[in-house]
Amino acid sequence: MVLARVANFFSSDSTTNLVDNGQKRRSLPMESVGALSSQGAGPVVEVEEVDEEAARPPYLHAMLAGGIGGTTGDMLMHSLDTVKTRQQGDPHMPPKYTSMGNTYYTIWRQEGIRKGLYGGVQPAFLGSFAGTVLFFGAYEWSKRQMIDLGVAPSVSYFSAGLIADLAAAPAYVPSEVLKTRLQLQGRHNNPHFNSGYNYRSTMHAIHTIVRTEGAGALYYGYKATLWRDLPFSALQFAFYEEERGMAKRYMGSNSIGLPLEILTAATAGGMAGVITTPLDVVKTRIQTQHNDVPSASTKPQSAALTPSKHTSSPKPGKPPPAQNRPISTSSPSTTLRTHGAATLDTSSVLTGLKIIYKTEGVAGWFRGVGPRFVWTSVQSGTMLVLYQTLLRWFEDHPLSRRGNGDFV
Repeated sequence: MVLARVANFFSSDSTTNLVDNGQKRRSLPMESVGALSSQGAGPVVEVEEVDEEAARPPYLHAMLAGGIGGTTGDMLMHSLDTVKTRQQGDPHMPPKYTSMGNTYYTIWRQEGIRKGLYGGVQPAFLGSFAGTVLFFGAYEWSKRQMIDLGVAPSVSYFSAGLIADLAAAPAYVPSEVLKTRLQLQGRHNNPHFNSGYNYRSTMHAIHTIVRTEGAGALYYGYKATLWRDLPFSALQFAFYEEERGMAKRYMGSNSIGLPLEILTAATAGGMAGVITTPLDVVKTRIQTQHNDVPSASTKPQSAALTPSKHTSSPKPGKPPPAQNRPISTSSPSTTLRTHGAATLDTSSVLTGLKIIYKTEGVAGWFRGVGPRFVWTSVQSGTMLVLYQTLLRWFEDHPLSRRGNGDFV
């Protein structure tokens, strides 16, 4: 999930200031003060050390700034996320979609913008905003609690990020399942891409999934989502801190400026996104696989062209076992008959990685790596800029005031 990335911006002395708007200044050691005085260097001004947590933003400000920033970034990059999902969701060789440009053009030409490139945008919007608001609320609360208890700052930031991810996931994962299925489906009864899904709308998708697969199907890929996001956050933190160190040495100052802040955040997010692409592929496959498996004698376009059939399972009320549920997401005109749909074990990310490697090779692990790199890079930069801007705006325009004069 994109939420976990935010924690990495705040997990060091330099990045903590992005949240707390505080400035950290350290006192010079007494030995240094005495040495400078003896050398006649003039009066020594002692630098006051200010607690970076002293200027904590109000919870409401942080939650709204994070929610608006994260949601804006997600909406801006939704069409690219659709391209990534289409590339990752097709386990057949050769794939229907090849390059990023080809995928964009094909979806736009065959399906249009609203139901093609921006399919699934409604659940994406709701899940992104709800998830980011919960993330920032949980992150700020848990971080401050641990800091106040004397826990080391680095441990507090890292642990708070994990807690925030866990708190936001229940709100985020169902929207991710709906989003990816609607993205994979394309237009309702799309004759160009037989995904096996025929949802008329977001509400119809919810009702169909609950009726035919059970409410638990909305949480398919819950563990896979965490498997993807936690390594992503750790890698981005390492890359981000290293790049910030290089930027500081280049600038000769601890303040590297907004352009370099965006550059370091974007490149760190992009590299972490590339490395964790295999986990993202498994997550997408798990969340978009469905229960009905067309037989070899089934005409693949019959369900896609029949407007009266809109369910994703031929046996409503009797969902088959959750294990080994294959997906069928390729175009009938491009699927090789010698290649069947890859079957994933929905309870194991490692098993899914093994199956994809055996059936598709390393290339299967990195389906959609180009769009994922661009998406994580641009989204991270967008979120950071908006988050900082909104925090400053909220500081000048507080939303409300407590009775004791403190802003909430």
